[in-house]
Order: sequence, then C-alpha cells, then structure tokens
Amino acid sequence: MRAISPLSLISAVTTLVTLLSVLSPSQVLASPVSSVKRATSSSYWLANIQRQGSVAFGSDSSYAVYRNVMDYGAKGDGSTDDTAAINAAISAGSRCGWGCDSSTVTPALVYFPPGTYMISQPIVMLYYTQLVGDALNLPTLKATAGFQGMAVLDSDPYDSSGANMFTNQNNFFRQVRNFKIDLTGMPQTAGAGIHWQVAQATSLQNIVFNMIPGSASKQVGIFMDNGSGGFMSDLVFNGGNYGAFLGNQQFTSRNWTFNNCNTAIFMNWNWAWTLKSVSINNCGVGLDISNGGSTNILIGSVILMDSKLTNTPIGVKTSFTSNSAPATAGTLIIDNVDFSGSTTAVAAADGSSILAGGKVVASWGEGRQYSGSSGSRVQGSLAAPSKPAALLDSSGKFFERSKPQYETMPASAFISVKSFGAKGDGVTDDTAAIQKAMAGVNSNQILYFDHGAYVVSKTISVPNNIKMTGEIWPLIMATGSFFGNPGNPQPVFDIGTAGQSGAVEITDLIFETKGPAPGAIMLKWNMASAQGASGIWDTHVRIGGSAGTQLQSDKCSKNPSSTAVNTGCEGAYMLFWAGTKSSGVYLENTWFWVADHELDLADHNQINIYNGRGVYIESQGPVWLYGTSSEHSIFYNYEVR
Repeated sequence: MRAISPLSLISAVTTLVTLLSVLSPSQVLASPVSSVKRATSSSYWLANIQRQGSVAFGSDSSYAVYRNVMDYGAKGDGSTDDTAAINAAISAGSRCGWGCDSSTVTPALVYFPPGTYMISQPIVMLYYTQLVGDALNLPTLKATAGFQGMAVLDSDPYDSSGANMFTNQNNFFRQVRNFKIDLTGMPQTAGAGIHWQVAQATSLQNIVFNMIPGSASKQVGIFMDNGSGGFMSDLVFNGGNYGAFLGNQQFTSRNWTFNNCNTAIFMNWNWAWTLKSVSINNCGVGLDISNGGSTNILIGSVILMDSKLTNTPIGVKTSFTSNSAPATAGTLIIDNVDFSGSTTAVAAADGSSILAGGKVVASWGEGRQYSGSSGSRVQGSLAAPSKPAALLDSSGKFFERSKPQYETMPASAFISVKSFGAKGDGVTDDTAAIQKAMAGVNSNQILYFDHGAYVVSKTISVPNNIKMTGEIWPLIMATGSFFGNPGNPQPVFDIGTAGQSGAVEITDLIFETKGPAPGAIMLKWNMASAQGASGIWDTHVRIGGSAGTQLQSDKCSKNPSSTAVNTGCEGAYMLFWAGTKSSGVYLENTWFWVADHELDLADHNQINIYNGRGVYIESQGPVWLYGTSSEHSIFYNYEVR
C-alpha cells in the first residue's frame, strides 16, 4: 500500500463531514419485528423463495443468513427514519464488526423491498454482507436533510482515532446491488453515497446515485480512500461534484454512466485501474488523473477503453510531463474512446491541450515504454492493437455481459439442491445429491445452492446447459483420496463436454477444499459456447484460511525458519482450467485466492498453503477475463497457452 493517510483524504473532500456516526450495537434493534406492515410487495424471486440456508461451521444453529429489512422494523415509506431498523437487520446475530477484522461464519444477505428508506446516519456494512435491493423496482436510500456521517452506505467506518473497523486491503466478501442512493435532500455542500473501502471479492452493481448538480455542489457518489480491489459495474451517477472519487491498489470498472457531474471520475491514487464502457455526458472533466502534480504523481496507471464523452470540454486531465516523477507514474492508455464531444481529449493540469478532441482516438498513451531493458518516455499516438473479431461485439468493442440476476424468473423456477437430498452441513458427502440435482433441473429452471458447505468427494459433471446460483457464497468443498493424487488430478466441477457446445451460468458460489486436495482441479471448463451464452460471475476459489478447511493458522501458520513443506497444508492442484476445446469462456469478478492469512481464528496469522497452480487457459477460442485475480499459487497464477 502507498502510505496515504485516510484522514487526509477525507479532509480533502469537504462533503465527508464526520467520522463519529457509526451506530453501536446498543443503538439498534436486536431481533426481527414480527408484526411489520409491509409497504410494498414484490414478485422478485429473491424475496419469495423458501429459505433453507445455514452456516455449517458457525456456533449458532438459529443464525439467520437471509434478512428482510422490513422484518426488523424498516418501513420504506419515504418519511420514517429507517436507519436503526436497517442497521439492526445487518447486525443481528453477533456479526463481525469492531474488533473482529474478518469472519466467514456470520454471512448476511440483506434484502430491501421496493420503497424509499430515509437514512439519517450511515448504514454500516459488516464483514461478509450482501445488501440486495429489489431488482424489479429499485429501492431508494434517501439521506435526510440533517444526515450526519461519512456516507449513506459505509463499508469500513472510522473511529475517533482514525482507525478503521476492518483492515482495508483485507476487506473482502461484500456486495451492494439494485439501489438508488439519493443525496438531493441534503445541503449541496455535503453528502456521499457509498464509502467503498474494500478489497477482493467485492462488487457494486446496478446502482443509481442522484446528487445535486451545479458548480457549487460538493456531493460525491462513491468515495474510496484505499483498499485492494475489486470490481464494479452498471452504475449511474447524476449530478454532484465528483461522480466517483477513487483510490485503490487495483480495480476494474465497467459500464458506468455520468450525467452532469463537475468531474465524472477523480482518481486520487492507484496502482492500476481499468475503466471500460464509460459514458460521460455534460460534465466539466471526464477523468482527472493529475493528483500530486508533476513532481509527485499519485496515479500509477489507468486504461480508458471502449468509452464515449458527450458535451464534456476536457476528456482527461493529466500531470504527466517529459520529466514528471515518479518516472513510471501517470501511465495512461486510451483505447477506442470517442472524444467527439470534448474540445480537448487530453489536457495538462493547467488546462492546456495535449491531445485535441473532436474525434475517436483508436490508441494513445503516455508513460514509460520499454524494449527489453531499455526504456523511454512516450506521450502520443500508439499503434492500435490487433483485436480478434471473436472477442468483439457488433459495435467493435470488447464483448461484456453483466451478472444475470434472473429478474423475470418466478420463485418456482429456483430448485434447491436440498430438494435432491443435499445437506450442506460441512460433514455429509453431498456428491450424489448434487449430481442428481444437476441432472434434475431443466433449461427453464435455476439450480439454487442455499447457503451451507457442500462436501464433494468425487467429480461433479456439470451438464452442457444449466444455470446455477448461490445464497451469499455457499461452499463447494472438495475432500478425500479421489482428489489426493497430483499425478492424476481430477476436476471438482467438470463443466460441459469437450467437443460439444452449450450454455452454463454460475453465480455467487465459492469453491474450497476440506483438508489437503493436491489432486483437485477446482473448476474445469471443457465445452464451447456462443458469445454471451455462458459465464461465471462473483464466484471465487478460496483455498485455506477459513473455517472448515482444516488449512488454518492452527496448523499452517508461516514458519520462516523451516524449509520443509508441510504436506498437511497442501491445497489444490489447479484452481481453474479452460481446456483446449473450450471457447466462449467469460469470467467476471472471480477471485482465485490461496489464503495467505487466517480469516476466522482469532490470531489472523499469516499462513503457508502450498497450492500448485492458478488459472490455466488452453482455449483456442475467445476468453474474457474481467476483474479476475489469481494469487499465491506456486508454479503460476496465470498461464495462457
């Protein structure tokens, strides 16, 4: 991490008015309210399916994984202050907050029915939380005129000393989707929508930020001070000073729209950020990467691609010069960006033109270019890269597809694996039940994994045509001798048949091992798919470091004085494999993580897990990787043949 003080960032953004607004447990309701009049009903499947999820490795058998905020007293009527009720829904059940840092055994999927929820203090997202609004009729979180706090939604609050609730670069496993966040009732000098200080396995999706427009507005849609992300998609920012104020190690952002912001995106700092399919309309500046000035540029690198600016005078503002420092900072790649609506495509920090607008820029860059070990500064047009047609959509942009939420599907279309006998208790061998379930659903149904831990001792053959989703990352846990031989590795989920075509969708699952499984290929993709027919979204492979894996700090803490491999701390053979006959493989926000530290035991020690290989791509057809990361395997994290 760069040594940047979070408090100094906050003071630089005048909209963020106080750190002392986090509700304590004593300020919220402790249990559901049984007689709440519901303001609005919905046919959205997520609100209506049978709830059977449970935590396999938790200590409370009555723990509620799913919560509806109206069961905790929220009204959503546009007048009642729903802050305490919503925070009660999130915090019920001795969840991971102050003093915890991380836990995988207290997950919460918190659903918001349609309505307008008045918010007077931050809604605090505890660890392993998904906040999900109704996808058919987006609920509105509306800040009151007297709102006090950093942001309407806060993923990592500060205390009075400037310390965070969670370690920012380890603030994993959270989602927010399907909301409108409204700051227009606040004074224009204050207000932020989301404080999004997060790391891997996190996402924002399908959110509209409504702010007061105009040059005097100081409102911010997203405030991000640091972290280690990450992925965000399908966001709309209306009005405000900054649509998004961003600082993080690395991030991928896709399908963002900015309307009437003073500056659409202010990049405070980063190591690397990819911005794709960004639409910027009627803003003063599209993307500002000039922070720090030419003597101390704080931006590592940015890619802006497949984007368009309309009626926005300055497209990109930069402080990169022929002698700016650090030498490799301020790197910018522009790839297929329409600056027809900008007078200046790229401007210096003082506003002078570096690259004129009024045209589509195929390929342009600034930074330090290397040939072998020899480097030189460049700032100008670049040779446009070759782009295979199979990777592009009909408009010539790289193909993309958002995570399906199955909004139009009825609750009756979701078939639980528990209906086929699976237990998900972390003990029972669920192999046969899951295989039966795979064969038992048709193309008009979705296989649903209730939250739990599903132990698998043999390969699960995934048919060529199936959709499956999970309740806040249920665990598929490979175990046993079948997965024990690295000389004869076997897939855990074997997806489709090589030489055949099909359509498979997988969302919101986690794959793990229960104990060492040095012969396990966690996911193997075999089949071909047409563009957009298949994909894996918000699905992760996590090896060790969490409850139930038997690969935790009590057995596998790092020992720098030892050079011997502890075979009891071996992970898997490979995390993901796209085979030679596979094609049309689409991965988005997938984290292939061999744990380097403990998530559940109190010591949170660093650990040594010996995992063979990460992501292996042999496919000769199109493969799209958006917001993926692969970490800590031994032989490679990515290999593309």
